[in-house]
Amino acid sequence: MKIIIGVMGPGEKATKADLDNSFELGKLIAQQGWILLTGGRNVGVMDAATQGAKSADGLTIGILPDNHPQWVSEAVDIAIFTDMGNARNNINVLSSHVIIACGMGAGTASEVALAVKNRKPVILFTNDKSSKTFFQQLAPENIYLAESAANAIATTQIILNL
Repeated sequence: MKIIIGVMGPGEKATKADLDNSFELGKLIAQQGWILLTGGRNVGVMDAATQGAKSADGLTIGILPDNHPQWVSEAVDIAIFTDMGNARNNINVLSSHVIIACGMGAGTASEVALAVKNRKPVILFTNDKSSKTFFQQLAPENIYLAESAANAIATTQIILNL
C-alpha cells in the first residue's frame, strides 16, 4: 500500500507562513514518493500543499466537502466529491497514515481531534502555542511537534519506521 500523508490546515484564514510551510511540505512529501491528501479546495493550506506536491511531480488526492468542481485546486489529481460538508474530515483522517496540521483553525482542530480519537499520529506544525499545549495534553503518545517542513518529514519517517 502506498503511504498517504494528510496535510490539514486553514482555508481562507491561512497565513502567509501557513501557505509557505504547506507548499514546502507538499513538495517534500512528493519527493519522498508519498501521496498527498488534502481537503482539495483551491484555497489556503489545501491549495498550497497540492501546488507544492505537483511542483515535485507528486500524486495528490483532494477530499472535497461538496460537489462543486469549480472549487477544486488545479493541482489535485484525484478529486473525491463527498457532498458531506465537514463530515468529510473523518475521511481525511482515516485515509491518511500520518496527519500534518499546518497552521490551525476550527476545521483543522476538528481533524486533529478526529485523529486523536482514532489514535492516528499527528504532527503539529504551527506557532499556535495553545493548540500545541491542548493536543499534547489530550494525547501525548500521538502528538508530535515540528518546527520546519523538513522536521515534519523527518518525524513522519520516524513514525512510519522508515
